[in-house]
Amino acid sequence: MIQANTDARWLPLYEALASEVRLAILELLAGGALNVKDIAAALGLSSAIVTMHIRKLEAAGLLHTRMVRKDGGTHKMCELAEQSIKIELPHKRDQAMQSHETIIPIGHYTEFDVHPTCGIATRESIIGQFDDPRYFLEPDRMNAGVLWFGYGFVEYKVPNYLLSSQQPNALEIMLEIGSEAPGVNENWPSDISFQLNGSEIGTWTSPGDYGEKRGKFSPSWWPDWVNQYGLLKLIRVQEDGTYIDGQRMSDVGLRDIALDRNLWMLRIGVKKEAKHAGGITLYGSGFGNYNQDIVFKVYYEV
Repeated sequence: MIQANTDARWLPLYEALASEVRLAILELLAGGALNVKDIAAALGLSSAIVTMHIRKLEAAGLLHTRMVRKDGGTHKMCELAEQSIKIELPHKRDQAMQSHETIIPIGHYTEFDVHPTCGIATRESIIGQFDDPRYFLEPDRMNAGVLWFGYGFVEYKVPNYLLSSQQPNALEIMLEIGSEAPGVNENWPSDISFQLNGSEIGTWTSPGDYGEKRGKFSPSWWPDWVNQYGLLKLIRVQEDGTYIDGQRMSDVGLRDIALDRNLWMLRIGVKKEAKHAGGITLYGSGFGNYNQDIVFKVYYEV
């Protein structure tokens, strides 16, 4: 489920829905994956027009596309990426509810253990060479806008600004993320796990490593044949469990996580023994489709 609000970053989603043709495409895909030619025939439109609409729906995160060899040719198959959308409209909140927000550049990890395929890059250049984990120690990693690895983890330490009188009741993590295939592969599932203060809060299976088209914010020098963009995911830890885009990910709630008054430790990784050990790519500002770093937000009551 997509969990949206009235923030301007959701405009591509609302623009994608503001079209009878695009709504009709979503209805067609509810019956299963179709190629562009079949969609065009069903709607009585040209393939070029349908392709334009497909791109808008894909940019909004509403569908996935993949190239498939079939009947001696290559077909662009389209399928729904989400089942529902939840839109939270502005409303008056309890005045006692407040929050601390920290923006974490993706290169500001404090611990890591990564294994090829792997790499890291700033907005200006690749750091070192591909598939050499030693370059994850380079000081210039602090400026990284994208990083990827086959399995392992990166861990971030976030200051905990809660006072003794402030009780946390929810925590949110927003980030752009995807799998890591050699080159790119939009059908490359990966079981990405998340830990908070040493507690496993859940695992999300990324559908693939996206690269059929360029990331909106990726620099001009970034090669076409590598990772281009991910999916924007919102993880929310609250009293009754942990959710990702509104879907329950685990029963681990805020009370199950050890509270350190000095810091929060966020670990993101892929286990070598995972069923789908398809790696991970993290996108920060200057790369991907959302031009943002990791947003870490703690809600509390006084």
